[in-house]
Amino acid sequence: MFPIRRIWKTPEVRNSLLFVFAMLVIFRLAAHVVVPGIDSTAIASFFQNNQLFGLLNVFSGGTLSNFSVVALGVAPYITASIIFQLLGMIVPKFEEMQKEEQGRARINRWTRFLTVPLAILQAYSLILLFRQQATGALFTDTSTFTTILAIASLTAGTVFLMWLGELISEKKVGNGVSIIIFAGIIAGLPNLAQQAFALYDPSQLITAILFVAAIIATIVGIVIMNEAQRKIPVQYARQTQGSKLASSVASFLPLKLNLGGVIPIIFAISVILFPTVFAQFFVNARTPLVRDIATWTLATFQNQTVYSIVFFSLVFLFTYFYASVIFQPDRVAENLQKQGGFIPGIRPGAPTAAYLGWVTNRLLLAGALFLGIIAILPSLVQQATGNANLLVGGTSILIVVSVVIDSVKQIEAQLTMREYDA
Repeated sequence: MFPIRRIWKTPEVRNSLLFVFAMLVIFRLAAHVVVPGIDSTAIASFFQNNQLFGLLNVFSGGTLSNFSVVALGVAPYITASIIFQLLGMIVPKFEEMQKEEQGRARINRWTRFLTVPLAILQAYSLILLFRQQATGALFTDTSTFTTILAIASLTAGTVFLMWLGELISEKKVGNGVSIIIFAGIIAGLPNLAQQAFALYDPSQLITAILFVAAIIATIVGIVIMNEAQRKIPVQYARQTQGSKLASSVASFLPLKLNLGGVIPIIFAISVILFPTVFAQFFVNARTPLVRDIATWTLATFQNQTVYSIVFFSLVFLFTYFYASVIFQPDRVAENLQKQGGFIPGIRPGAPTAAYLGWVTNRLLLAGALFLGIIAILPSLVQQATGNANLLVGGTSILIVVSVVIDSVKQIEAQLTMREYDA
């Protein structure tokens, strides 16, 4: 059982959690402030049985279903982060900056600056997307002034959430961006439960039981995959301490099966939305070829099969990409060699890096396949049962479970640190 009493008796941790709770309350209040010119009733019904927009709603933290001022969520901020992480792999200057504290601070500042134009672009694209898909029925006013006001409101909402996320992260009880998305998902559970009870039919009892069992199995699988790791044995050579010769120390290097956690899915969601977002700008283009390509793109990504294949592929690729960013075998092998450590049976240096890369790739294959299946789980369940109302939100469950596990670990670390300080 998690030490609730220890949390309450530790002022620093208790105050941090209360602060995070207060920020989430503010976030949920902002989620009910509707953008000017929007018919909230029409947009709520528009989201029913729409897989792509349902995914976008999850990514926004549940704020898109009523088109609030924070409807974009933290998507522009995450997109900006992806851009700079890609630059870190391509441009040597950015790679060097990521190794230094001042360089990382500068990249974080540039990420915030880039978030603003990306938010403006995505806000305008989102408005065009809804006007195209819903034939303007969602908007009570389509004037230029109202459009500009809506774009400004959505951009300000994104910057506001970015600020809240950084404030939450500073309290060291979890990642602020992930916690905001988590709060949006949890906030939508009462409505989902209400709809499930309203639509319940005694003849669907077996389907409902299987649905609940699938959710439980998904949660158990996510926890197991998140905690699974391969322990690489490491032996440290004997060292001289003063006039004494210390004996060698045996340890291990933990390699997680799911190195990236929920980040690859968040990255994939951000990327899969780009085709439909940019296609909106060319739907009414004067050139027939450009107009046909834009229309084909929108129609293609509304197809459930195509959407599932592309989404699965992106999650799979981003799992490897993010793992290469956060775990570099060459650097780990170099650090082990500097510390006098070695893997039994493996020579230090390049052979150690090659061995770690080989092990990591094998682990990532299982982790990437698991994340990909979790990402497209709603579509798989829908095709298996033929019921669009009973969808296992694999992505939502993964985010919730991952955020809870990460927050629990950070809180436990803070409690342990306070005990040592005492």
